[in-house]
Parts: sequence; C-alpha cells; structure tokens
Amino acid sequence: MGSFKKVMIVEDDPLLSVVEQKMVERLGYDVIGKAVSGEETLEKIQELNPEILLIDVQLAGQLNGIQTVKKIRERFMDLPVIFLSGDRSPSVLKNAQTTDYVDFLLKPVTVQELSIPLNKASEMVSVAQNAA
Repeated sequence: MGSFKKVMIVEDDPLLSVVEQKMVERLGYDVIGKAVSGEETLEKIQELNPEILLIDVQLAGQLNGIQTVKKIRERFMDLPVIFLSGDRSPSVLKNAQTTDYVDFLLKPVTVQELSIPLNKASEMVSVAQNAA
C-alpha cells in the first residue's frame, strides 16, 4: 500500500469508536484523530488534514454525518468519505447520495467489509496526489 493513509473517525459511540479504530489500524491505516459531532469534525479537519474520512450518519450535536460531509465538500472537495450507519432507510440513503462518497456501510461492519472501501479511498488519494 505504500505510505500509511491518514484516517479521521467520526463516531459518537465511544465503544464503536475504539472498535473502528482497531479495524482501521489492523488494515494498515493511521488514525490521526477522532470527533464525536459534526461541529467538532469541522473544527478538527483543518488541523488534522485527514486523507480519508470514516463518518457515522447519526452524530452528537446539531449536524448529522451527511450534513457534516456537505459542509466539508464546500471546502475540501476531494476528501474520500466512507459513511457508517445503523440506519439504511431509503430516506437516509437518498440524502447520502446528495454527497460524493466512496461507500455506505451498515453497522456493525467487519474488517473485511471495511477493507474494500478503505482501499478504494486510498487509491483515490494516491491518484489525486500523483496528479498534483
């Protein structure tokens, strides 16, 4: 895979956050930061400069994951996003489709389920870096 890709995890459940971090690291990625709300994500994302965003749809705070990604897209168009959700209702999926994302995974996710979108996101980052 080459260099470790920097992943930011946005998850408001502390236990799931730890599990997700262990899975991401087991797949060879570097978790550079975490947030529990959309607002915290928007604050931290500029200083952390992640290459991949793993974000839950339901978050603490005023902004949900989809609203947070829409705000991120206004500033960082090319940041690959992987949504995680316990809710796969048509309305949530339709709302997520208004953003640009790599994958939408239903929780609980396995390491195998996470590896494919992380690899895809990593390839997108590499292509963007090589083009720059």
